[in-house]
Amino acid sequence: MSIIPVSRIVDTLEHGVVLDVTMEDLQFRAYVVVSPPDINLVADFVPREQFEQDGDVHVTAIGQPGEAREQVQDIAFNMNQGDAAIFLCGNRQAYLSALEELGQDEGAAEPRH
Repeated sequence: MSIIPVSRIVDTLEHGVVLDVTMEDLQFRAYVVVSPPDINLVADFVPREQFEQDGDVHVTAIGQPGEAREQVQDIAFNMNQGDAAIFLCGNRQAYLSALEELGQDEGAAEPRH
């Protein structure tokens, strides 16, 4: 049985979106971007305040669309209330798959270019 997340867009980024996500009892902030899998790029779109708040910041890369479900489930399994998740998606299709796994309709959150 899979958990169906509910999310809402709280901000748009140059290459992605920021979501507030609820999965069962877990609530977290998700940054979903089309980006190379480079952890050093995270500071380019995640505000410093996110790192200063209570809660951990989890980062994962999604290289192909078929990896999205497993990556979302894995990261959520290791999260606590108030944590943040960063999804670095290798291409547009991986990005759209990640959004779908986080409760967004396909095409609902096109990144700005």
